[in-house]
Amino acid sequence: MTSATPMTSVRAHLRPTAIVAAAASLGAGALLALPASAAQASAAQASPRAPKPTIVLVHGAFADASGLDTVIRRLQRDGYRVIAPANPLRSLSGDSAYLKALLKTVSGPVVLVGHSYGGAVITNAATGNANVKALVYLAAYALDKGETVASIGTKFPGSHLTPDALNQVPLTGGGADLYIKPDKFRDVFLSNRLSAARAAVLAATQRPAAAAGFAEVSGTPAWKTIPSWYLVARQDHAIPPAAERSMAKRAKAHTVEVNAPHAVYLTDPGAVTRLILDAAKR
Repeated sequence: MTSATPMTSVRAHLRPTAIVAAAASLGAGALLALPASAAQASAAQASPRAPKPTIVLVHGAFADASGLDTVIRRLQRDGYRVIAPANPLRSLSGDSAYLKALLKTVSGPVVLVGHSYGGAVITNAATGNANVKALVYLAAYALDKGETVASIGTKFPGSHLTPDALNQVPLTGGGADLYIKPDKFRDVFLSNRLSAARAAVLAATQRPAAAAGFAEVSGTPAWKTIPSWYLVARQDHAIPPAAERSMAKRAKAHTVEVNAPHAVYLTDPGAVTRLILDAAKR
């Protein structure tokens, strides 16, 4: 057996150290050689993600925000902050001004969702607000400038929300509040999809809308500059589905269709939630 010489032993001892040192030197050189773009990409990956947008849900006429409870719970479970304010339902300009003021209190990005008449409100309230990143219309009025809610019904006949389906309550200062007649509510709002007992409760607790709001002219639409999503309810008896498709197409909205009544958030909360999340994650 041959024993190692002192020099051989030293070389054997130094070889791993030299390899490690060379590797370290090479690694440092490679890091120094990284282009600025790669370093920036690395920094971007290390930076925190953009905050999730706040979801603001705006109900329409003959309803209130409580009907959106299932959708709200699902969005909150997914980590989103949700606000579902009371829509005054007094006038299109007044309701839009109220929502516009509320939006100023919300910091960060916003996804604005409107159902039915609430769609006309978000169309006006979001105009000029840079924080609103997306508009979501749920069987809603995505009006153009100069249009009214009533004019859509004239252009697209077939709605069951006719004068004989409404009760009018005269207001002291003029005009009237409108309610859907209890015996018409299940057909108009729900297309008979929910039980008569459930429809009776919803009819009894409905919030009236001032007739003036349906006749008021809409302003410059926010969907001209803000990306939009639209859910068409194929069984809608309040807004004809043909009208919904036309408004969605005009707004160049990402569109889905659901076999649902006007109150789609009650019968198909899953489809509603998925559409909102799609808008929120873009």
